[in-house]
Amino acid sequence: MPKLYDDDEARRPILQPDTDSEEPPATGSRILRQSDDDELSQGRTGCGTSACCNPSSALHRFMALILMCLVGFGSYFCYDNPGALQDKFKSDLDLSTSQFVWLYSIYSWPNVILCFIGGFLIDRVFGIRLGTIIYMFILLIGQLIFATGGLINQFWLMILGRFLFGIGAESLAVAQNNYAVLWFKGKELNMVFGLQLSFARVGSTVNFLVMVPVYNYVRNMGYEGHQCMGVVLLIATLTCVMSMLCALVLGWMDKRAARILKRNDNPPNGEVAKLSDIGTFKITFWMVTIICVAYYVAIFPFIALGKVFFMRKFGFTPEDANTVNSIVYIVAGVASPIFGLIVDRTGRNVLWVFLSIVVTMVAHGLLAFTFYNPYIAMITMGMAYSMLASSLWPLVALIVPEYQLGTAYGICQSVQNLGLAVISMFSGLIVDEGGYFMLEIFFIGWLVVSLIATIVIWLYNSNNNGVLNMSPAERELHASKLVGEYESF
Repeated sequence: MPKLYDDDEARRPILQPDTDSEEPPATGSRILRQSDDDELSQGRTGCGTSACCNPSSALHRFMALILMCLVGFGSYFCYDNPGALQDKFKSDLDLSTSQFVWLYSIYSWPNVILCFIGGFLIDRVFGIRLGTIIYMFILLIGQLIFATGGLINQFWLMILGRFLFGIGAESLAVAQNNYAVLWFKGKELNMVFGLQLSFARVGSTVNFLVMVPVYNYVRNMGYEGHQCMGVVLLIATLTCVMSMLCALVLGWMDKRAARILKRNDNPPNGEVAKLSDIGTFKITFWMVTIICVAYYVAIFPFIALGKVFFMRKFGFTPEDANTVNSIVYIVAGVASPIFGLIVDRTGRNVLWVFLSIVVTMVAHGLLAFTFYNPYIAMITMGMAYSMLASSLWPLVALIVPEYQLGTAYGICQSVQNLGLAVISMFSGLIVDEGGYFMLEIFFIGWLVVSLIATIVIWLYNSNNNGVLNMSPAERELHASKLVGEYESF
């Protein structure tokens, strides 16, 4: 008999506001009332009387959401430090385009394996709180080594730093996804993923907007060449310190919420994640991983190399090229939570993924085959990117049981990093040998692959229960039927 109840139970919101209903919670429910806990119901004074201290309140969950978003801010800010200073890296450190691209590909290579392991360790060993802190610490150390390598002009040390930075950053992204599902699984999840992406893109946008002025300021202080670059990268490291503090506070809040709400974080029926579970994942999950590779390789490597592209094709200054190159992130910072709310209200996740891929192909086509104002294409790409992230990542929580989410998200990140590592290297070679036009054709080809994978999801889902492309009301009805079928046995 399929585990109908377990699957439905795994998809319910973990934290919900208290209600006035006197009906006792259903058997097996992980949600307890506010009145079940003495800390909230008896003798509340001071902060205990306010919504900001009540883990079941919307305000408290919003505070946790802000911390979840800020945990990733430093990671995304520092990830694109090389992209914002591409011409400075190449001149100050005497790098070719192929060598420069190594700063991105080496970030991805370790996560082909370690990101999956990181997700599995969250499920099975560390838990979400300790795992987040450990991965944030690794990220911080990696950024410090990267900056030190620039300061003393040792490229191999910079590569080592980016290697460690990548290990921490991608596993940290898995932990963020788990936090989002833990606190917001239900109607709000698409919005939460969108808002997390928004903050991440804000980090990247701020990086593109401030790194050149910071570089110029440091140079005016008397630093030159690689020393100037090293000091600038050390300044950027402060954002990772801020994110580390947020990870510590968020861990404390989650531990407190679990205690007060008597939240049972153990999987249903005592099931635990096992490596053999990978063989049970559905074809829809594997198609999601293909989209994670084929779509994102047409975004991140392009932005990493985009500054010089806009300088060459459109004659922009370095500052203007950075601005237009950051448009995708600026738009995503605003549009992601909006699209998340729209997907929360409409559902139809697979349809939104399909539309976002088609729109992204149009944006790359404009950049490849026309000389229209590139701001139009980059704004279009930013809208499509926001649409995809808000609808694609929540699909994993609809496909995979909750106790396997760390493993599942780890697989997605690992496969994505394999693609990014390989494609980043090929992108640099394509630019050196064939120019940016061939690079655009290359990216459009990968978008076609992601479109095919989406069609496979659509067809498979339509021939089965169809839950991935249902509206929220249809999903609730479907879930209630599953519970009814289970209780009838």
